[in-house]
Amino acid sequence: MTTTAPATRPAASAAAETRRRGTKRERPSTVGWLAAGVWLVVVAVPLYFLITTSLRAQSEYLLSGPVSAPTDLTLDSYSLVLHSGFWGYLRNTAVVTVATVVLVLALALPAAYAIVRSRSRFVRRMFSLVLLGLAIPAQATIIPLYLIVTKLHLYDSLTAIVLPSAAFSIPLAVLVLTSAMRDVPNELYEAMAVDGGSPVRAFVTLAIPLSRGGITTIAIYTAMGAWNGFLFPLVFTQSENVRVLTLGLWRYQTQYGVNVPAICAAVTLSLLPLLALYLLGRRQLLSGLTAGFGK
Repeated sequence: MTTTAPATRPAASAAAETRRRGTKRERPSTVGWLAAGVWLVVVAVPLYFLITTSLRAQSEYLLSGPVSAPTDLTLDSYSLVLHSGFWGYLRNTAVVTVATVVLVLALALPAAYAIVRSRSRFVRRMFSLVLLGLAIPAQATIIPLYLIVTKLHLYDSLTAIVLPSAAFSIPLAVLVLTSAMRDVPNELYEAMAVDGGSPVRAFVTLAIPLSRGGITTIAIYTAMGAWNGFLFPLVFTQSENVRVLTLGLWRYQTQYGVNVPAICAAVTLSLLPLLALYLLGRRQLLSGLTAGFGK
């Protein structure tokens, strides 16, 4: 009995210490709740203004405050937007977005795979050169890009929007996909090589399936940039038949004012495809954003 008592006391004290630590960890953080509440207000107030304003008449919006609750709901603004070229703007924006995402993935995926699997100094230097694109803003290159677009006779076309949008998305895409492919165990590549698999087969059947999180992250990020792009459509297009959603909002500005409910209705409709894309790929997006942080 004298030998077991000293052994049980440290065990009991250790168990009590563990319970105290668990209790401390389970306590809610007041600062965290306050920060979450502030962030909720920051996000919810603009959404509330956007949706409620789109359901108002222009006269009610001018008479009431911007944050006041609407008294007479109406869908006139949505009807005006849908019958004033919205579908054409939506089609052009969808074409630009899909083409930009496909082009970025088609170029960034092989580049990231070559960077991860190659041991060449030239490839490493090219990777550093590609990352320099993250430090170059699009506004600083708009004049050279305009000259290139006009020389190639691409002005006033959707191609003139797709190519620059993809070019400025590739550096971040290569960075994220490189991090995602480095998480693939090297033993899997070696096992495939032993089985006689070529590098192309390893890229298609191993690297790409195991990098779905990074691919989804880049696809959503690139799609958002192309969907919400304003600078390139503004500079490189001018015709009505190639106008995208961001430029289509100008239609609701007149000489004497701005139809704010119609603009809010158009913005609400343009948000729905991006919201659906996010809801479909949110899990892969989170895993892609946190790829490589566990190492």
